[in-house]
Amino acid sequence: MILTPPTMGSAPDNPPRRLALTLRTKALFLVLVSLLATIPALALVMSAGTEAEAHGTPMKPGSRTFLCWQDGLTDTGEIKPVNPACKAAQQVSGTTPFYNWFSVLRSDGAGRTRGFVPDGELCSGGNSNFTGFNQPRNDWPLTHLTSGATVDFSYNAWAAHPGWFYVYITKDGFDPTQALTWDDMEEQPFLSVDHPPLNGSPGTVEANYSWTGQLPANKSGRHIVYMVWQRSDSAETFYSCSDIVFDGGNGEVTGIKEPGNPTEPVPGTCTATRRTTGSWSGGYQSEVTVTNSGDVPMLGWMVDWTLPTGQRVDSLWNGTPTYNGQAVMVHNANWNGSLDPGESTTFGYVVSGSGGDTATTLPCRVG
Repeated sequence: MILTPPTMGSAPDNPPRRLALTLRTKALFLVLVSLLATIPALALVMSAGTEAEAHGTPMKPGSRTFLCWQDGLTDTGEIKPVNPACKAAQQVSGTTPFYNWFSVLRSDGAGRTRGFVPDGELCSGGNSNFTGFNQPRNDWPLTHLTSGATVDFSYNAWAAHPGWFYVYITKDGFDPTQALTWDDMEEQPFLSVDHPPLNGSPGTVEANYSWTGQLPANKSGRHIVYMVWQRSDSAETFYSCSDIVFDGGNGEVTGIKEPGNPTEPVPGTCTATRRTTGSWSGGYQSEVTVTNSGDVPMLGWMVDWTLPTGQRVDSLWNGTPTYNGQAVMVHNANWNGSLDPGESTTFGYVVSGSGGDTATTLPCRVG
């Protein structure tokens, strides 16, 4: 289902810029084949019949954080970027954003764009953890496309949330060596997607929600595809930049060392333990301890569980909850998502309903 696009405002174009069509070498073709092997081709449906379940970043065309993670990932799981732009992002923001490539978000975004995300910070969504990915450069990993073509879009589904996707593009004459501003963006998205279906199991690289759509016609040269994912069950909003060039390409990716095997290792792990801190007739209070049990830093976490029948959460603190019947998902608050290996934080909640809860561990995911 295509939505009526929201308005972003208008502004004058920048001076025109053209990139000549270049021949792809066999080595670059093999890079593409390797990359596509990590992102299985899946059924591409545009329908409101199934909820989108999302917490991630674009994989086709790949976002800066996703492709730089692939560029820097080594066989040992360390991040050692080779691409100059990815290396520069690491120098500014460290390696933690690479391990958390799916977390370019604002918990208070509420779908806002112009006037909320500052000029020059579009690619980070104004999230200071990803400042290094705002840098204006012409050597970011690049996806080669054909103007006006119908292509497959794929967005990683790291966690389960319903929402909408808005896909924007820069105006003609966009200069990648200048700071990206809202005046560089077309006024409206060229694609808007309402709750597309989930493919695969959340919490994996392969899980995604996908759709087909037509790229803008009469475009050439370098551009940025800018995606905004807005949750429909909370204010949390995701932002991303995908560097592309309209040069007659068919999705080839250049500028990354090699895809490697981005399904291993999983980008960090966490654990959650629950204990009852008080109980009374008709209710109880619990505390959950979230620990970074992996060997890399993480910028956020999610804990989800199902309450026993007849119970409901009356209040919750130190976390951002989402409720769906008996299902509860808690995302970190703004101040307690960043945990180094071995570090912990807690959140608490009060439940009304009889029976208590005997669970001592809860599912936890990085994100």
